[in-house]
Formats: sequence, C-alpha cells, structure tokens
Amino acid sequence: MAFQEILQEIVTNVSGGLAGVVMGMDGITVDSYTSPAFPFDLQVLGVESATLMREIKRAAESLRSGTLKEISFMSEGATVILRSLTDEYFVALVLSPNGNFGKGRYLLKRAGPRLMAEL
Repeated sequence: MAFQEILQEIVTNVSGGLAGVVMGMDGITVDSYTSPAFPFDLQVLGVESATLMREIKRAAESLRSGTLKEISFMSEGATVILRSLTDEYFVALVLSPNGNFGKGRYLLKRAGPRLMAEL
C-alpha cells in the first residue's frame, strides 16, 4: 500500500480529518493526502512542523527524557498531531478544531508500522 493510500485511510476515517503528510525532518514532503475542505498551505504547515519536531527532539535529548514519539498543537483553525516514524521521518495529521483527537492519535499509531515499511 502506498503512502497516499494509507494517509487517505487515516484522514477519511477520523471525524474532522483534513490532511495527512509524511515528511522528512528536513521539511521535504514524501507524500500527502488532503481533503477538499483543507484550508491551509500543506507545504508551509509541513516545513514549520519539521522545524518544531527538530527543536522538541533536541530538547528531549537535552533533558535525557527519551526518544520523541509525538507532539500536537491546537489553534483556532486546526489541531495538528505529529508522530515520529524514524529519526528522519514523521507523519502529520491535520484535524478541524472539533475533530476526533483521540481517534486521530490512535489511527496514526496504528498506521505507523505500515508507513515505516514504505520508507
């Protein structure tokens, strides 16, 4: 199964799903899926998310708190869940503000091994 199919499965199976993207920590998109309702520039969101992942990963290493697994942030317009796949890649799920956050986290965790197998 290709990245886009896995991402589409995640986005369409969670209430409020807007977009999913697999990215490198360098900010380069591997593949993505966006619903027609997605209102943002996915490339900008991805690059900024990669920067956030790198900085928090560095902080976790400084604190010796272990490997960074997941971070999320919420704004008025969206909820974004970022989940590490490897040291170099992560997956992001964008939800509407009223999207099902718990199910989104669950679907990302469950899809992780399939996404890593595609890398």
